[in-house]
Amino acid sequence: MLLRARRSASSLRLLCLAGFLGAVVSPEPGYSDPAVTAPKATATDDSKSQESNGEDDFDRELMGEFAGPVALAPNRYQATAVQIRAIGEGGFEGIQYVGGLPGDRTFRGDALTLIGKRAGDFLVLSGAAWAIFVEKDVCVVVDRTGKELGRLQRIVRQSPTLGAAAPQNATVLFDGSGTEQFTVAELTEEGLLTEGADFKEMFHDFNLHLEFWLPYMPTMRGQARGNSGIYLQSRYELQILDSFATEPVFDGCGSLYRFRKPDLNMCFPPLQWQTYDLVFTSPRWASDGTKLKNARITAWLNGVKVQDNVELADKTGHGEPEEPVLLPIRLQNHNCPVRYRNIWIIDRGLSNVGQFPIPGKPAPKTDEPPQKMPQDKPAAGPEARKVSEKSAPPEPEQTAVMKEAAEPEKASMTSGKASGKDETKSDKPAGQPTEKEPKKAPAAAKAKESPKAETADAKEASPQKEVSGDNPADGESSKAAESKPTPEPPKNASAAEPNKS
Repeated sequence: MLLRARRSASSLRLLCLAGFLGAVVSPEPGYSDPAVTAPKATATDDSKSQESNGEDDFDRELMGEFAGPVALAPNRYQATAVQIRAIGEGGFEGIQYVGGLPGDRTFRGDALTLIGKRAGDFLVLSGAAWAIFVEKDVCVVVDRTGKELGRLQRIVRQSPTLGAAAPQNATVLFDGSGTEQFTVAELTEEGLLTEGADFKEMFHDFNLHLEFWLPYMPTMRGQARGNSGIYLQSRYELQILDSFATEPVFDGCGSLYRFRKPDLNMCFPPLQWQTYDLVFTSPRWASDGTKLKNARITAWLNGVKVQDNVELADKTGHGEPEEPVLLPIRLQNHNCPVRYRNIWIIDRGLSNVGQFPIPGKPAPKTDEPPQKMPQDKPAAGPEARKVSEKSAPPEPEQTAVMKEAAEPEKASMTSGKASGKDETKSDKPAGQPTEKEPKKAPAAAKAKESPKAETADAKEASPQKEVSGDNPADGESSKAAESKPTPEPPKNASAAEPNKS
């Protein structure tokens, strides 16, 4: 009997201890730990996945670029721009700029870090002298009293070299039709090139055009967020990374990895196509293996020069050691579903280089009304002109570059027609008229015709001045045009987590 009593007392103690631990460890009412309580997903239980996708959709719709005027005082406005990126679970980070977006002619480089949290279908950003309420297509800026100071409209920019056609002296490495130009490569169902591809042919001095697509990975940080890279001669890495809405860093997009940060962070938001155009000059070696000259590189990210004739004293990051041996170009596999298309290269040892970078297809025009200033009375005299100039979004510098580059082309076409030349081939991108085309009707008739895609939007495209030979510093930087493209993202690369395969 005494033994039974002791056993009963022990059982009672265990029950009391279990109840105490349950009270301490159990979550508060309304809290649900998904690692403990969430049921496993099944083919018929779609509610959880649909809810998660809906949350992601809200975050995706709010990230992006916005620009417009903000009132600092009556009749005094400041051009302001904001870049916003999602960091998961409704959290956001942003950067506010004065003068416009990076790449705009009026961009001043003054950056202010913002943070925010989404509430339903809108976001509130703080960290500046005002609060910013972010919706899908507009940011409303208000002061501490709730007075509206301005509205920043959504801007979707397109690289001026997006869709650039390979000139006649270029080698097309990838156009979606196959992987014959690679020793290691894989295609997606959409005909896009995956990360982890090695070029078959090796190049010494070259100009390269490449287009890439970054996945949406909001919960990832740093080098785990949309990471890949272009390894030139397997030694010098030009970084590819989703570093949108961050300040330039030495391992961000546009950097020479862990060697030199880009002059500007021209990375666009994920889920849209972006471009790299680069001029690479290989190092020079003596017969005994002594290096005589260092490698050099000039790079444009989304049409804006971010590395200007930079000298590379050694390999960068995890590149192969320098030696007088050619190695292939590689597209790094960092377990992130980055995609590539429209890759072509000009071997400068075999042919001369004309215009580079080459302008791509212009973005479609939009019928959106111009931005309006806050409802203040305009100032008189010169001040009114200043207000009027600030009411519109800043014009990218590349427009002026386009005009300069277009004049010699137009003169060359005119002289060719006058001399009776009949050429059937042209080095110009697809969509531009060739010299064989007959003269059009007088100016009055031209106004009634629908212009060709390339010439009609000459002021919106942005070719650079020529860069040739071993002096890539002769190229002039351009800025990214503000436009609204509608690229179709890959179907199998939009996951929020990295592809571990």
